[in-house]
Order: sequence, then structure tokens, then C-alpha cells
Amino acid sequence: MMNPLAQELNDLLAGTTPGELLSDLGQRLYFPKGIIAQSGEAKKLGKVANGTIGMTVINGKPAILPSVRKYAPELQSGELVAYAPTAGNPDLRALWKEEMLKKNPGLEGKSVSLPVLVPGLTAGISYLADLFLDETKGLVAADPSWDNYVLIAGARRNAPFVQFQIFKDGKFNVDGLEECLRKQAETGSVRVILNFPQNPSGYSPTKSEAARIISIIKDLAEKGTKVMVWCDDAYFGLNYENDIYPQSLFAELCDLHENVLAAKIDGPTKEDFAWGFRCGFITFGGKNLTDAHYDALVKKLMAAIRSSVSCASTPPQSMIFKAYRDGDIQTEKIEFRKVLEARYKLVKKFVTSHKSTAISPLPFNSGYFMAFHLDTVDAEELRQKLLTEKGIGTISIDSHTLRVAFSSLDEEKIETVYQAIYDTADELAKA
Repeated sequence: MMNPLAQELNDLLAGTTPGELLSDLGQRLYFPKGIIAQSGEAKKLGKVANGTIGMTVINGKPAILPSVRKYAPELQSGELVAYAPTAGNPDLRALWKEEMLKKNPGLEGKSVSLPVLVPGLTAGISYLADLFLDETKGLVAADPSWDNYVLIAGARRNAPFVQFQIFKDGKFNVDGLEECLRKQAETGSVRVILNFPQNPSGYSPTKSEAARIISIIKDLAEKGTKVMVWCDDAYFGLNYENDIYPQSLFAELCDLHENVLAAKIDGPTKEDFAWGFRCGFITFGGKNLTDAHYDALVKKLMAAIRSSVSCASTPPQSMIFKAYRDGDIQTEKIEFRKVLEARYKLVKKFVTSHKSTAISPLPFNSGYFMAFHLDTVDAEELRQKLLTEKGIGTISIDSHTLRVAFSSLDEEKIETVYQAIYDTADELAKA
């Protein structure tokens, strides 16, 4: 039997695109009026005493051991050890939305939800899968793609995982994407994840490619298909060529058509070089969605968070907020991005000037990675040989894709690493 609170949220979303896209689990999820909600009320109104939250409080502040305090002396105890709200630090959520608008001027004047903080972008994708995927509702992704997508969609949600070949004739395969989406639309709805810069290829669409992608989605929506696009923007902003579409596709998709629901998954872990903070955000956008609709969606997302990790870690939220508010984070990021771009250019120069009958580089223009397509050798065999004989670590994504993270290669090692990759691949091809 459906919980009354879940039914209330479903009723709010009835007749909307998000309401029709919800999975079986998504329909069942609700944010309980239990400990967290009651603690929130007590925080506002419990002026005499607050006996709701399971923390040790001394003189009105969370207790903190001196052995913990000494490693972060500039943060208050509440900024270090107190529980964070389920949806995240409200000040940080508001700040992240402000920054998102600055980075994506196409969002100006458009209505989107307040970002919800999640414990890492992986968790964000997993929560979206909870809300919108099930055995009858699959996910479209590129081939190759990050291996966690199929783990989340297939293994966790038992949802169909449908892929399109990301490149054709050395270019982004927009036609292949369109064919795949139109085929999926025969089921009545489409859910697709678009990851740019892409992992593992390190590719972002050009301005003309982005325009075509948006046009395809709009055409599907105009024909009556409910379309949800997950914009995995983990590596957002790390563009190294001038013709790349400069914003997130979310900026266009969030009010493209009443039949389109967009979700933006982003965060400071890659953008702000804070990988271990495990701090990300999910933002929803849809044409004609009201504040009540967004509130219902956010409550269902909060239910997924509450029923899994309860809330994200507090210290990373405090540090990121202070870094943006008080620091010179934008100037500092420019310097690190220059490091990445210099490595990108060296890799690009090397692979452009070297040929092999065994491997060929996939198109790349952004992000942390590039990848090779293996024509005549097995990626895992090549990976093992590079590791055991040359001491070089790479990733075999599948049998014909080898990923190299140039982000983690110092400039002086790039030629050595790539020469070894080409030489080893050629050796295997001749064996």
C-alpha cells in the first residue's frame, strides 16, 4: 500500500513530465515527518531546549574532541562534526546555484530547483536511478561510457542499459544518438545520460553538435515523448578547444519543452580539485514546473538520501562554502587548469604525430582523459602488459577501449608513457 506522504507527492506531480517518468521506487519514495523533520522544527522553535537530535551538545554547541579540533582549527565545531541537513547546507546550496548561473548564462531568467547536495556525483546518479529507472524504464548511454553507469542502472536497478556508438568516422555520432533515442521513444519515454567532457574519451560536443542534440530532444518531445536528460557535468569547464559548446546542455534543456525533464549532476570534486570531498549536487529543470513541483521532486530525492546515507559529510560542505565565500578560488583554479591544458596539448601532439595499426585515439578535446580504440589487440591484455612489464597503469574500459588519464601524468612522463603504449600495442599485434 502506498504511504500517504508518497501519494501526496505523487498527486502533486500528477500530469507533469516528472510524475510520468518516475520509477516504481520513485513513486514509493517520500520524506518522512520523522526525526529529521521534527528536529528541523525544533531548531527553529525550541528556544528553551532542543532534545531532538542525537548529538552531544555542550553550552549550545556540538562537542568536539581536541584531537579532532586541532586538524581544522579555523572551523567551528558545528562546521566540523554536526549533522548536515538531508539536502545539504542551505547556504552552500544557494551559493552553488549562484555559481551555476554565472557559469551558464543561458540559465538567466529560467526556473530550476535549488540544488540538492549529495555525497558525490556517483551517489547523485544512483539516486536519479532510484527515482527514474526500473525494469521497464531503461537508460541510454554512450559506448564506451563510464563503467559505473551500467553497474548503477543494470545491477542496482535491473534497468535496460541501451548504448549508442559515441563516435563514427572520427566525429561525435549524433546520428547514432538520434537513432537510439527514437528507438527508445517507442516505449513512450526516454531517459538518457549525457556526460561532457565524457569519461572515458575526454570529448565534449562542438557548438553545432550541441545544437543538433538539443534539436533532436526537442523534436522527440514535440512528438509526445517524455524525455529525461541526465547531464553528468562532473568535468564541467575543462575545455581545451575554442569550438566546444561552452555551457552545460542543462542550460538549454531545462525549459526546452513541457515533455522534457532535465537533471544536472555536478559538484566541486572535479571542478574544484577536491576529489575526496565526495560532494555533489543535483538540480532539476523543466518547462512550466512550479515551485510546488520542484519541492515534490526534491522531497523524493531527499527520501532517497535519507534512506541510504541520511546526509552527506559536514566538513567538505563547510570548507567548500568558505573557499567560495572568502577565498580566491577562481584565480587558483585557472592555474590548475593551465596545468591540465598543457598536458592535453602534449598528448594531442604525440598521438597526432604517431601511427599504429593496433590502436587509434578516440576524439578528445576536454576533461581528464583520452582513450584508444584497439583494432587488433585486447585492451585488458595491453593493460596487463603495460603494468607488469613497463610499470605503467592504464584502464581497460572494455575489450577494445583503453583509457589514459593524462590529468595524473606529469609533463615529463607523457612522451615515455605514450611511446610505451604504442610500442606495446604494436608488439602484441605482431605476436
